[in-house]
Amino acid sequence: MKPASLRPFLPRPAIRRRIPQYQCRQYAIQAPRTPSLQVFDSRIKQIHKERSAANAESSRRVDYLRDEVSSRLCERLLDINRHFPSVLDLGANACNIARILTTTPPPVPTDPPLHTRLTSLTSADWSPTLLHRDSHLPFNSDLPSHTRTVLSDPDTAPLPFAPHSFSAVLSSLSLHWINDLPSLLSQIATVLKPDSPFLAAIFGGDSLFELRTSLQLADLDRRGGVATHVSPLADVRDVGGLLQKAGFKLLTVDVDDIVVEYPDTFALMQDLQAMGESNAALVRETNAGLRGLGRDVLLANE
Repeated sequence: MKPASLRPFLPRPAIRRRIPQYQCRQYAIQAPRTPSLQVFDSRIKQIHKERSAANAESSRRVDYLRDEVSSRLCERLLDINRHFPSVLDLGANACNIARILTTTPPPVPTDPPLHTRLTSLTSADWSPTLLHRDSHLPFNSDLPSHTRTVLSDPDTAPLPFAPHSFSAVLSSLSLHWINDLPSLLSQIATVLKPDSPFLAAIFGGDSLFELRTSLQLADLDRRGGVATHVSPLADVRDVGGLLQKAGFKLLTVDVDDIVVEYPDTFALMQDLQAMGESNAALVRETNAGLRGLGRDVLLANE
């Protein structure tokens, strides 16, 4: 017995009619790239950095942390016994690494200055005001070659550098605000020459632990819930996996503790704002239509 067919029972116009292309239903599809999870508001972070760098004196006053981390990063780079023709400082902030290289004396007084270990330094950052904040200071002329490059939106624009163009890449306290960190790490591996080092320092998961905990306890006491007042940070156990996935070899991931004492919460928040490191999470209270940190929560926090 032959299977039944519906074609004889359909009206003839329905069989022959063709649906125009403009009437066909369209469906959204994922673009052919790795989906990125949006954790931070890049526009707000750009405003934070531009606003903090607009007041140059206040911004320089809180450079103590970036200078310390940049100094430790430069020490590890110079432990490698080789000359670096071209170095990229990615997320240079106010060119703290360039200043450290020219102002820090060598470990042995008879050794040449530290900046002679490299030929060309490219400082790149997403904030033009912060990047050019100290462009008039004397340390710029001490470097053999120093170029500043303003980068576009990190969420949409790739790095504007050719593959295999740098003999070393440094990054000091900047990559923790990147949404698509795996993509950026892959781009860094692309612009590096073979057998070239990548050294970076970011705020880890336990940074600002005391501030995060005290604000959560104050929220629970006054509101009965917990809100996001401190931006989430990457865990050290996840960073190694991201580096390996990006194609880096001979990985070393460690943790340095830097303890800075503040008299109260308000002094800490004031310094964070002057650094441009205020909360920029997408789920922060001001972005959800709430009133943000209230006086009752701040008083309970103290």
